[in-house]
Amino acid sequence: MPTALDFSVLDDEGFERLIFSLLASTDGYENVSWLTETRAADRGRDLAVDRVTVDTLAGIIRERVIVQCKAWRRSLSPTDCQAAIAPLSLWEPPPIDVLIIGTTGRFSADAVMWIERHNNAGARPKIQPWANSNLETILASRSDLVTRFHLRSQS
Repeated sequence: MPTALDFSVLDDEGFERLIFSLLASTDGYENVSWLTETRAADRGRDLAVDRVTVDTLAGIIRERVIVQCKAWRRSLSPTDCQAAIAPLSLWEPPPIDVLIIGTTGRFSADAVMWIERHNNAGARPKIQPWANSNLETILASRSDLVTRFHLRSQS
């Protein structure tokens, strides 16, 4: 069962390091790379990773995933989501299949609707929003990362 985690203990680099560690230690994610300095002009890319799934009929499916990390307390707007996706063409080829926007905050209702319209239109890359509540659910079974990044409040 997910419980509230204290993401305020993470600065920008700490949040990127958490997401890097999560991806690098999760089955189905390979070749995680963190190529730019935190707060550098990363052109929409903090992390890159290959997501590998096995389909019993289609075989091995590889997706190129780019991760944009936002250690923000405020909600992301549609403008923030558009800004995250706009520069991704600079990282192609090969094509980007998925953009994960991870945040210590949340997504506004308008941002969620914008992402849903983008994905429903079949536009590439598909956007996966990881809000703080999603990360709490993901990290519920990862006490090693919760402990290492001091995400449990000491009250």
